[in-house]
Amino acid sequence: MSSVAVSGQSEVSLRKLPMESWMSHLPSALWDTPLYHLAIPGSHNAITYCLDMNDRSPVDLTQPDMLQKLDKYMKPLIRPFVYKWAITQEYTIKQQLNCGVRYCDLRIAHRPNDSSTDLYFYHGVYTTLTVETVLMEIKEWLDAHPKEVVILSFSHFLALTQELHVLLLTTIRNIFTSKLCPKTEVLTLRNLWDLGYQVIVSYEHSIVSCHGDLWPHVPYWWANKCKAEALIEEFERRKQHGRPGGFFVTGINLTEDLKYICTHPTESLKDLVMSTYPTLLSWVKEQTPGSRVGSLNIIAGDFITESNFVPTVVTLNEKLLKWSS
Repeated sequence: MSSVAVSGQSEVSLRKLPMESWMSHLPSALWDTPLYHLAIPGSHNAITYCLDMNDRSPVDLTQPDMLQKLDKYMKPLIRPFVYKWAITQEYTIKQQLNCGVRYCDLRIAHRPNDSSTDLYFYHGVYTTLTVETVLMEIKEWLDAHPKEVVILSFSHFLALTQELHVLLLTTIRNIFTSKLCPKTEVLTLRNLWDLGYQVIVSYEHSIVSCHGDLWPHVPYWWANKCKAEALIEEFERRKQHGRPGGFFVTGINLTEDLKYICTHPTESLKDLVMSTYPTLLSWVKEQTPGSRVGSLNIIAGDFITESNFVPTVVTLNEKLLKWSS
């Protein structure tokens, strides 16, 4: 049954909101709903649009030994494969935010044999842009969109010493300053707007317990499947056990294994993702945000600017209006 039929009329169509500023255009009935009960579009592996393509970057250290050896000795042959399956987003961070993304999955690394303290993002290989550069871009975007709120999830730290963690936290604080939301705050749009907070930083490391401005790691439901049907089945199973209390991510990102890559030599991750989006988005449309068992919160995907992914997720918030009316 469509949401229109439930209420007999369509009060608000959130699909028509400007996605660049959808939070500030939400109906006032949702301003006091906790953000972890809203449906929020997210970007899986958000910073892979700038992977180092000129072969200077080694393959990241989490990759199988076999791949690292092959890359070392057969780079011209191996690299094109790595790129085809490692890039999950083609648009810059500002373009993703403009499209409506409000959760960013940020995987941080220090490059091997790098004498500087520069940090990068990684997925297969390392990025050309530093973490500091990207965070500055996010800050500039937030300055221009004062009522939008982003959740930045820092995780998968690769080769970071304690000193580098401290340096990263200093960078985060220096860039976002008064925009950083402390973990004591009530996470509703009305409250965050009143206080001028725009950035919720979640940090997957034990260091969070010592810092009042870092939120704990946001759980990420990852199905580890390369078929849409198998992924949906896995999430339906998880939903029966209820949702975590705060923020959590349902990652509708498919995972290709080496077998899949070898048996589809002419394909890329993008081919796989785009072919399954119709199935995945029709499942997303049936989901409900909120606090009930089986409800979802952040939904993250790959190539999120390429389909109706963002409007589909944002529109789910209409279901919260039906209940409150």
